[in-house]
Amino acid sequence: MALSHRQIAGDAGEIETVVAVPPKGGSDHLLLLCHGLPLSRGGGSTASSQLPALAERFCEEAGWRVAVASLRGVASSPGTFSASGWRRDLSVVLDDLGADESGAVLAGFGFGGALALRVGAEDERVRAVATLATPDDLAAWCGPEEDFAAACRRAGVVGEEPLLDPATLVDDVVALDPLGAATLLPPKRLMVIHGQDDAIVPQSAARRLIEAADGRAELRIIQGAGHWLRADPRMVATLLGWLDRFR
Repeated sequence: MALSHRQIAGDAGEIETVVAVPPKGGSDHLLLLCHGLPLSRGGGSTASSQLPALAERFCEEAGWRVAVASLRGVASSPGTFSASGWRRDLSVVLDDLGADESGAVLAGFGFGGALALRVGAEDERVRAVATLATPDDLAAWCGPEEDFAAACRRAGVVGEEPLLDPATLVDDVVALDPLGAATLLPPKRLMVIHGQDDAIVPQSAARRLIEAADGRAELRIIQGAGHWLRADPRMVATLLGWLDRFR
């Protein structure tokens, strides 16, 4: 397995991307891991930091190409966060990675799951989506507009260009509409993974996503788990088992 670093040209600058590639003869399938939007102080610099190790593990155990892209405002990728900007970045990454060949699977953590749902519902190159600890109601998740904008600034996802004004910023996020995207996703496959004791996004959000997909989705509640699922071995096992059925 080889781990490569590349810079993909987006409209806000180069998107820092890491790709784990299986040995020659491995699967052509592509899994793209989508980071979330941590709103803690300085969270933008570390939002994608744990995912390359996860990409290596999925590549090694599933035999897939696995990529992690740091979207605008995150890690060393320039630009300022906006939901529509992240959607464009993700589309550019899919272009660059050749997702047309066999289709891509998107797996998104937290807000990244809402992004993955919307892109998956609208982009024919995406064949399936997995969400992990993903909110169903983004207006409630954002909270008051001014507070959300302030949290984005504290997180450090603001580059040289200014952040959208608070009302526009939140409207842009809410437009992802996870429930609406889940309704549009079938017959593409959907896996919803959630921690039983998630104190940030309630377990009920996962059940509403399943209902929105008219039951044509799979739900896994991880007992005793909280919001941060990236290091949970049960999450890894669940996703590996799901990916193994793509034959």
